[in-house]
Amino acid sequence: QVQLVESGGGLVQAGGSLRLSCAASGRSMYTMGWFRQAPGKEREFVAAISWNNGRSKYADSVKGRFPISRDNAKNTVYLQMNSLKPEDTATYYCAAREGDILSDTPSRYQYWGQGTQVTVSA
Repeated sequence: QVQLVESGGGLVQAGGSLRLSCAASGRSMYTMGWFRQAPGKEREFVAAISWNNGRSKYADSVKGRFPISRDNAKNTVYLQMNSLKPEDTATYYCAAREGDILSDTPSRYQYWGQGTQVTVSA
């Protein structure tokens, strides 16, 4: 069992940057992921990272722009969002799954945060 709390969202102009953080309670050996959801759209995968920082996975839409990282000592995962585009506007959710298999499927993640809003203006 784990509880997740996202932070770092806000309003930013296109081309700007934001860093999202996800603080997790409980044990740190989870695969951590970021997903996002815009109103009226399905939840989509953004990035994931293994518990030991050995592997990561990205959606094509954010690859090269949104590096994911984690600090196991702080039990926190980060999403550094650079070169933001209006299309990135969404509620961003942190998620965790037991085990160390990277997945881009929301149903594979057992634990979810409440989300943090990211709005990118043109």
